[in-house]
Amino acid sequence: MKPSGEADSRKLARMPAPFTFYEFFAGGGMARLGLGEGWRCSFAVDFDAAKAAAYRANHGDDHLRHGDVWALDTADLPGRADLAWASSPCQDLSLAGARAGLSGGRSSAFWGFWRLMEGLYGEGRAPRTIVIENVVGLLTSDGGADFAALCEALAGLGYRFGALEVDAALWSPQSRPRVFVVASLDPAAGPAGPAAFHTPAIAAAFERLPEALKARWVWWPLAAPARRNTTVADLLEPEAPWFPPERTERLLALMNPANRLKLEAARAGGGRRIGMAYRRVRVEGGERVQRAEVRFDGLAGCLRTPAGGSSRQFVVEVEGDRTRARLLTAREAARLMGLPDSYVLPRAQTAALKLCGDGVVVPVVRALAEQVLAPLLRGDRAAAA
Repeated sequence: MKPSGEADSRKLARMPAPFTFYEFFAGGGMARLGLGEGWRCSFAVDFDAAKAAAYRANHGDDHLRHGDVWALDTADLPGRADLAWASSPCQDLSLAGARAGLSGGRSSAFWGFWRLMEGLYGEGRAPRTIVIENVVGLLTSDGGADFAALCEALAGLGYRFGALEVDAALWSPQSRPRVFVVASLDPAAGPAGPAAFHTPAIAAAFERLPEALKARWVWWPLAAPARRNTTVADLLEPEAPWFPPERTERLLALMNPANRLKLEAARAGGGRRIGMAYRRVRVEGGERVQRAEVRFDGLAGCLRTPAGGSSRQFVVEVEGDRTRARLLTAREAARLMGLPDSYVLPRAQTAALKLCGDGVVVPVVRALAEQVLAPLLRGDRAAAA
C-alpha cells in the first residue's frame, strides 16, 4: 500500500488547475464568491474604503488593492488571467441617474479598466475572457452609442462578444435586471444557443450595431434555473424592530389609490402577507409628489445604495387588521444578494447597504461561470494542450 501522502499528491496532480481572475471594482468580492472554489483571484481593486475593508474581512487582502483604477499600471497585474471581471460604477448609466453615459464622471472609470486591458494586450497578456456587468441602461445610453463603443473596444483587441440581460429574480427574491457582456479570445467562442436572456432589449442593441461588430457577436447559451422556491418573507430577520404605529401610518398615507388597493387586497386575502415598499417622487397634476409604492408578489425591489429618499426599502406586514412596517435590514439585503450569513458586513448600516446595493448577485455569477465561462476556458485549455 502506498503512503497516504503520495496518494494525496497524485490525487491533487489529477485535479484541474483553478482558473485565475482579476476582479475590478470588486466591492465586497461578490463576483469572487459566485465564481467559487474552481477559481483563484490573482488581483482585485476597489476605490471605496468601506468596501475594501469588507473585502479584506471576508477574503483577506493578499490580492486586494484599495485605490483608483486609473492609478494602476499593467505591472500591478500578475501573470495572464483567464478572466477579467468588471462591475464598473453604474450611476451615470442608470435609468434613475443623469445618464451621462460612459463619459460620465463615475462610469468613465470603465475606461480606466479598459486602458489596462489594452496594455495587457500589448504585452501578450490579455485575459482570455472578460465579463462586464452593468445596469440595463448600458444598452441604450447615449442612444446606443456607449454600447457600440464598448463592443468596438472589445473587437479591437480581438474579442468575440455577446450580451445577456439577466434578472436575479430567477435565483433570489429580488427584482434586479442587469446586463452581462461576455467576451472571449477563443476564435470559435463556443456554440450559439437558445437562452432565456436574449431579451428584446438585447436584440435591439444587437440590431443597432454596425455589420462589422455584428459579425463578432455570440449568442451565449445560458439556461434559466429551476423555479425559485423562496420569497422575500423567507429571508427576513424575525427580531428586526418595527416602526411605531404613527410612523407606519405616515408611510401608508403616502400611497396613491392604486397602491391602497394593493394593500386592501392583501388584507382581504387573509393570513400573513409580506410586501415591500419604496418611496418615490412622482409628478401628479404637474407637481412633484412623494409616494409610497408597495408590491406583494414575494419580491423585493432592486436594492440601491442608501442615498436619497427613494433608496431605502420598507418591509410591510399585513396580518388580519394589523399593518406594520419597518426598514429592510443590511443582513436581509445581503441575503437578497445571495451572501451567506457568515459574510462579514460593515458595522455601519449605511455602508453595509451601499455594499449590497452596488454588488452583483452571487448565484447569477455562479450560473454564468458554470454554463458559459468555465466551458469556454476548458475548451481553450484543451486546444492549447
